[in-house]
Amino acid sequence: MRCNQFVQTTSRRDMLRTSACGIGQVALAALAGQRASAGRPQPTPYHFAPRAKRVIFLFMWGGPSHVDMFDPKPRLNAESGKQLSGKAVGSDQDQLGELLGSPFRFAQHGDSGIWMSELLPHLSRQADRMCVVRSMHTEGQAHGEALLRLHTGEANLVRPSVGAWVSYGLGCENENLPAFITISPPRGHGGVQNYGNAFLPAAHQGTAIGSAETPIAEATVSNLVNERWKPSLQRDQLELIQSFNRRHLREAEVDQRIEGLIANYELAFRMQSTMPQIMSLNDEPKETLDLYGVGSEPTDNFGRQCLLARKFAEQGVRYIQVSTNYTWDFHQKVQEGSVTESAKVDRPIAGLLEDLARRGLLEDTLVLWGAEFGRTPMVENGNGRNHHPKGFTMWMAGGGVRGGLTYGSTDDYGYAPVENPVHMHDLHATLLHALGLDHERLTYRHAGRDFRLTDVYGDVVHEILA
Repeated sequence: MRCNQFVQTTSRRDMLRTSACGIGQVALAALAGQRASAGRPQPTPYHFAPRAKRVIFLFMWGGPSHVDMFDPKPRLNAESGKQLSGKAVGSDQDQLGELLGSPFRFAQHGDSGIWMSELLPHLSRQADRMCVVRSMHTEGQAHGEALLRLHTGEANLVRPSVGAWVSYGLGCENENLPAFITISPPRGHGGVQNYGNAFLPAAHQGTAIGSAETPIAEATVSNLVNERWKPSLQRDQLELIQSFNRRHLREAEVDQRIEGLIANYELAFRMQSTMPQIMSLNDEPKETLDLYGVGSEPTDNFGRQCLLARKFAEQGVRYIQVSTNYTWDFHQKVQEGSVTESAKVDRPIAGLLEDLARRGLLEDTLVLWGAEFGRTPMVENGNGRNHHPKGFTMWMAGGGVRGGLTYGSTDDYGYAPVENPVHMHDLHATLLHALGLDHERLTYRHAGRDFRLTDVYGDVVHEILA
């Protein structure tokens, strides 16, 4: 079943205002409406034919080092210990700091010859499915600002998250699940803003499962199960509460808070029969658990998260984020830290790509990997690397992107893009484009102006799309 929502530029909100019922009434009438429309053509939410139906974003909180994982720099290694001149990388500063070469061996992988370091032995076998973008750049030297730019497009004001925009634009494919789920989300550096709805209707906020600091095996969705009352009694209780909510809505005529409350109450009731089964891994065969590294250390926790992401993708969730803990911030011991953290995620991520491909899901699931920024090619604290938004790497797979492609490049030290730079706004525009959404037309009117995820910026990077 599809729960369609219309993508328009300025009339969407007016349509809800002038209709006889708001979002809440639509939610309450969803089943009846779907039955009534069975067999008839349904309106499409897309601006054009989509390449992907859903997104899985694998967020590495803290910022992995691109020059130690995906962007080999022989000159950086050769000049390790020397001072980096600002003039050599187009900076106005005289000296930028002492260079630190990578201790890891790089090799080309797959028929495409994509370069990856020895940190990623499992993922390297998926090279021909990956599109590696080496020329990312953004603003925000601090984690808080950079995370907000990654998750919401901007760091000023309170803006909707990427997942909320996707939910708003495309609606839900499964009436019993939210369109946007975030697994183990970060509680710091923006917290709930990273999966919030801001001024979009409340129904589009991400549903959080646990937090980054909580092992996913112990995480729950709050108030999902009520062991005291039977479902029939809970339904009666809900109908009573909703009757009061609908009366308040009639009196208010327009109130997004009440509309969102009605819709979320209804969805929460339906989730009780759906979520527990999806969140349980008891129905997964041992071969699948082994593929993700579930039951083994150090991969168990992230493996469970990735497997849950696949299960939610299979059930029609539009946007799923999977987050590590705040463990990639290597101001010291970048070598030891990269080894430890890569070992936690390498096998699960490779397993996710393989599993999606086996099930025929990868072709319409866009998998995105990355973080708020990369790390400097210069040393910090003797053996670490500092934050680096000027140039870093992210990669994508599936969902209509060109597998086996390396796009863009940084200078000889990995300091800044020198070929095909891709700003964070460009990444967001491209992600929406893959989902069939025009980032310039996906807008919402708030405080007297039209807002969009990419603000007034962003260009689709067509070269990376198949």
